[in-house]
Amino acid sequence: MEKRLFVGNLNYSTTEDELRTAFSAHGTVESVTIIAGKGFGFVEMATEQDAKAAMDALNSSSIGGRNISVNEARPREDRPRGDRPRGGGFDRGGRGGRDDRPRRDYGRF
Repeated sequence: MEKRLFVGNLNYSTTEDELRTAFSAHGTVESVTIIAGKGFGFVEMATEQDAKAAMDALNSSSIGGRNISVNEARPREDRPRGDRPRGGGFDRGGRGGRDDRPRRDYGRF
């Protein structure tokens, strides 16, 4: 078992201090990271026993009015940075881009 836990279904207003307080009741918390605007985060416990105790106690418990899910965090995948397609160009797959629209002249503002 890893010492790092994934915490999902967080209320967007949940703070790292709130998570730290909830998890520290079940062992020593080394770090807490909430991913802003995503509704999830990670808690790293000091030992595997602490992580298991926290996972067993807090999975499906309520924090911030939502039932959270606590699971063992998967290892981060190493993905090559240059192989992903980038968006934002004018090639929109036949839907047309901004340059295809007729221009309107509303005068100077």
